[in-house]
Amino acid sequence: MSEHSNGEPIGLRIVWMVLFLFVWQLAELLLAGVVLLQVIYRLFYGAPNAGLLSFGDSLSQYLAEIGRFGTFNTEAKPWPFADWPAPRPSQGEAAHSVPPAPHPVRDEEPKL
Repeated sequence: MSEHSNGEPIGLRIVWMVLFLFVWQLAELLLAGVVLLQVIYRLFYGAPNAGLLSFGDSLSQYLAEIGRFGTFNTEAKPWPFADWPAPRPSQGEAAHSVPPAPHPVRDEEPKL
């Protein structure tokens, strides 16, 4: 069997590609869930959730990395062989923020 440019047999590369296609399918369902949750959150709070913004961006980048690996655009295997993609700053709406709750004032001495 012929070797790929990085010394890995092409058969092994094909196995990785098939495995990452299954991961792609799972990640795609997860992204659909994030989209649905974000829409619901946006409807209730008027702005997107910051955690979902970050995770959605990282997951989108991960799917792109799988696509690049599968189409021979890169030799780098995606996570778990590489670091999970770091989220980039949002270019859309600002995230919903909740102001910190005020701390209750405590009396030094109990009132009698």
